[in-house]
Amino acid sequence: MRKKRAGTSRAEKHELVERAASVKIRAYAPYSRFRVGAALLTDEGDVFEGCNVENSSYSLTICAERNAVFQAVMSGRTSFRAIAISSDDDAFLPPCGACRQVLSEFSPSMEIILTNGRGKMKVLTLDALHPMPADLKMLARAERQ
Repeated sequence: MRKKRAGTSRAEKHELVERAASVKIRAYAPYSRFRVGAALLTDEGDVFEGCNVENSSYSLTICAERNAVFQAVMSGRTSFRAIAISSDDDAFLPPCGACRQVLSEFSPSMEIILTNGRGKMKVLTLDALHPMPADLKMLARAERQ
């Protein structure tokens, strides 16, 4: 069982939101014109950013959240406290199912900070958004029994 993480401070939340909003301008979204930015806070206090990168073969598109996670993992970070997600839409944009699953692989109870095009913020937890993630570790436990 993972230890319970401390929540993020108000200042950390605002920094993550600002970084997610600023990185979305780098999104490559020529097909949907839907730009998304993400800023991921590790347990060590590092922040990794990501933006969506579309492809004309839509299934090869990468979301901002996974982009940030993969950059963090590439740098040796695999425990996360929070992620902020920013889009230009007036509605709050939660992570898609694939991103929820990828995030839950590393930090199933992390904070999800949603921000919309009007600058409003909503904070949730990943386990509330994705209460029953796929868990291949269960297979390993079953094989040992």
